[in-house]
Amino acid sequence: MPISGWYFSSLLLLFSFVSADSLVSRYEDYRWHPATATWYGSPDGDGSDGGACGYGSLVDVRPLKARVGAVSPVLFKAGEGCGACYKVKCADGGICSRRPVTIIVTDECPGGYCANGRTHFDLSGAAFSRMAVAGLGSRLRDRGEIQVQYRRTACKYRGKNIAFHVNEGSTDYWLSLLVEYEDGAGDVGSMHIRPEGSALWLPMNHLWGANWCIIGGPLQGPFSVKLTTLTANQTLSARDVIPRNWSPKATYTSRLNFH
Repeated sequence: MPISGWYFSSLLLLFSFVSADSLVSRYEDYRWHPATATWYGSPDGDGSDGGACGYGSLVDVRPLKARVGAVSPVLFKAGEGCGACYKVKCADGGICSRRPVTIIVTDECPGGYCANGRTHFDLSGAAFSRMAVAGLGSRLRDRGEIQVQYRRTACKYRGKNIAFHVNEGSTDYWLSLLVEYEDGAGDVGSMHIRPEGSALWLPMNHLWGANWCIIGGPLQGPFSVKLTTLTANQTLSARDVIPRNWSPKATYTSRLNFH
């Protein structure tokens, strides 16, 4: 019996939805998990200046501003957890609003509350206070360490495309990149670059935090950059995103993102 065009189209549409859902489910978690949280910096402050992920001054401006957080090693993952987004909420109905805050991993808290395999969030004063009922932020901060629930969520940088910052010290023989404004999973599992005139993608090495590098050369621009997310295993390639006349400390924005 021949398959109608309508039936075939319906199957394709169903398959596309299943495929998209399966990709999202690899990192986005709708179950809440127990953890603990503290806060640092000024009571209404935006959090760390820079941090162990290497985002530098980006943490002081929107869209990262006041949404940054340091996490324990189990979530930091030796830097591969950088850029991931989480929803965090406190559980005390008498003081907590039950409305979660969304935080972006920009730093690590390796000791104290974060040690011994614990799942812990050390939030900016502003983010911590937002978990409280309106007007009770100071009372929540006075508690110090609190019990919270968290879940992984998609990162959303509205109006932003993925950008690549060329780190200071980069040369034609040592090139280091930092990924910025990555929607979706937010993390990076691998990176490759392709120099001008080459058909080969050259693997980059994870350096520290959210920074990757390649040693070789001389490396000739323009460079295409391919990144694959850690948890969703999604790949994006930005063709010739870094120009021939690139310079250290410059940031080059692609026309793409994971939407």
